[in-house]
Amino acid sequence: MSGASTATRRCGVETRRVQRWTTHRRSVGLARDELRAALVEWGLTEIEEPAVLVLSELVTNAITHAFVRGRDIETSFCRGPQGVRLAVDDADERRHPQRRTPGEAGGRGLALVEALSERWGCSVRRGVGKSVWAVITVPGGRWR
Repeated sequence: MSGASTATRRCGVETRRVQRWTTHRRSVGLARDELRAALVEWGLTEIEEPAVLVLSELVTNAITHAFVRGRDIETSFCRGPQGVRLAVDDADERRHPQRRTPGEAGGRGLALVEALSERWGCSVRRGVGKSVWAVITVPGGRWR
């Protein structure tokens, strides 16, 4: 499922992991596994549950709502002193995340992201598409 691009890079004082994924639903579980491994390595297992839930929503949304034929998505995890910044990049410039009224057909994902994150948003990215990101911190922590 993953592409050839896996990297660990420095981003300021944080450590960053980047991974490309195909736009297949199996990529959601594989991305969760990659995040769990990063959180163990970084000593941030206390935020594993909310971080994994948020990542699942962001990757699922990218695959479901921002699919562009022939283009992969990319996840990046950036460790900070008190948490992690998760980002999911896709190639769809037109569809930005919008909260919907929860119902039988969904609409709970971004409400969950908002509830579990210190903050979240959507940014333009270098090249084509957008980056949807969220910051998860340890209880009482702040992202600087």
